[in-house]
Amino acid sequence: MAAPRPAELWFPDLCKLHRVGTLLGLAELAVIVVVLAPDGARGWDAGALLRASGFALWLALTVAVLLCRMRRSLSQRTPRTGSLLAVALACAVAIIAAGIVHALFASVGANKGLPGFWRFVGGSAAIVALITALALRYFYVIDGWRAQVNANARAEADALQARIRPHFLFNSMNLIASLLRSQPAVAERAVLDLSDLFRAALDAGETNSSLAEEVELAERYLAIESLRLGERLSIGWRRQEPLPWSLPMPRLTLQPLVENAVLHGISRLPEGGKVEIELEADAGLLRIRVRNPAPAPQSPAAGNGAGHAQRNIGHRLAYAFGPRARMTSAWTEGYYACELSLPLGYAKRP
Repeated sequence: MAAPRPAELWFPDLCKLHRVGTLLGLAELAVIVVVLAPDGARGWDAGALLRASGFALWLALTVAVLLCRMRRSLSQRTPRTGSLLAVALACAVAIIAAGIVHALFASVGANKGLPGFWRFVGGSAAIVALITALALRYFYVIDGWRAQVNANARAEADALQARIRPHFLFNSMNLIASLLRSQPAVAERAVLDLSDLFRAALDAGETNSSLAEEVELAERYLAIESLRLGERLSIGWRRQEPLPWSLPMPRLTLQPLVENAVLHGISRLPEGGKVEIELEADAGLLRIRVRNPAPAPQSPAAGNGAGHAQRNIGHRLAYAFGPRARMTSAWTEGYYACELSLPLGYAKRP
């Protein structure tokens, strides 16, 4: 395996509380396995179980703190060398701790029932080495999987921004050119709105957005489309306050849904229609609903299915908010509706 660049911290981060908890759980599991082993070598009582558990948990915590502190140093080596060194360090901690504990019990005459010195020390070191190796392998695989999911999310964001640029740039530029002589102030406003939209597209997948920023981008997009479609497009916002305006969200979450509503719904109907956007927070969820008239799905002109943009948004929301994030869409009685449900108080980077 090739050595990673020095800046890459490939070694699992054991400073996280849930990972420390995992190590402690594995240590306690090892004690329970030893207690339940049907070898009949010794009897166990509540006191012995508590002493063994305390020793195992103390060892696990010490190893976790040590490897947490040495993460950067271990990451400067290849994964194989760094992992072997980490296991060796865990063994050394176990040997020293087990030797001290055995000597203390022997000094006060309380070592009755304990194995011999070398068996106790060697067994402790072997168990610690096995648990450390298994835990590091598990964390390494999990980190790799999460990095792959993040890379896929970024790739999808890149694909989305590549789709947005040509999709409506030319129509917008032609519209702005037609307004320059008759309505220069309106043309200037349209240029600024277009600039903000494409700045957001360039940042997609790189930085977080927020609910407030997503709503503002959707408003700017609709302002441009209102100039193009005129009276054929009407817009209705329904905001049920209070709303979590600072909630972190993947960039370009709402605007593509509004774009689908205009391009695959309103613009395909001769009489046009109204795009309705509703936002409400209830029962720990933020709900965003976009509804618009649209041709029937079986119509050749429909094109109002979820498509690339909605699949992209669904994947990125699942990565950012976890399994509680939901996206639903359906066509009913001449209207197409898409709804997002996002859990409040939980969001990772996009």
